[in-house]
Amino acid sequence: MERGISLKVIFIGDSITASGKNSDPERLGNGYVRMIKEEIPDNVRIINKGVNGHRVTDLAFRWKRDVIDLEPDLLSISIGINDVWRQLDSPALDQVDVQQFEEVYRDLLSQLKSSVKVVLMEPTIIDEDLQSSGNQLLVPYVEVVRKLAKEFEAVLVPTHTVFISHLQKHPEIALTTDGVHMRRKGNELMAKSWLQEAKAFI
Repeated sequence: MERGISLKVIFIGDSITASGKNSDPERLGNGYVRMIKEEIPDNVRIINKGVNGHRVTDLAFRWKRDVIDLEPDLLSISIGINDVWRQLDSPALDQVDVQQFEEVYRDLLSQLKSSVKVVLMEPTIIDEDLQSSGNQLLVPYVEVVRKLAKEFEAVLVPTHTVFISHLQKHPEIALTTDGVHMRRKGNELMAKSWLQEAKAFI
C-alpha cells in the first residue's frame, strides 16, 4: 500500500465510468466516479478504469492488467450497457448475448481474491423511454448482475431500479444526453446510489 493510502478502490466499466477521464489531469473524469471521490476520505485512492465503448468481453481482455495486477481492496464494476446497445446500433458486430454476458462476467469475478470487496452496479438505461426496445433488451442483463451479486456476495448498487423510479416520477428531468451518457443529474443518481450501498466499506 502506498504511503498515506488506506484503501485502493478501482472503478471499471465503459464510457459512463470513464466520463472524460483522459482529459482530466487526475484521470477521474467528470462523472459519478469523481462525485464519489468528493464524498470519501482523502486517504482512499480511486482509480478510474472506465474505457469508452467497452463490453464485458473487453473487460476480460484487460482484467489482469487493470484489476488483478493492481490488487484493489475494493472493486466496483459497471458494465452491460454496450453489450445491449451494440445490438441496436451495430447489428453486424459479433454480439454478446445474455448467456455469454453471464458466463464472462462470472469468470471475471471468480478470478478475484476472496479479500477483495466487490461492488456490482446494475446497468442503468438505454433511452429514457421506459418502453424502448433497448430497455426491454436490457432487463435480462440487469437480472444477471443481480444474480451474480448474490452468488459472489457482492454489494449490489440498484442503479437500474433507481433510474426507472426517477423516470416514472420525474419524466421531465433528463438524466442522459442521448439515452445512455449521463447529464449531471444522472451522475448524481449513480453516485448517490453507490454511496448508499458501498460507502460503509470505505
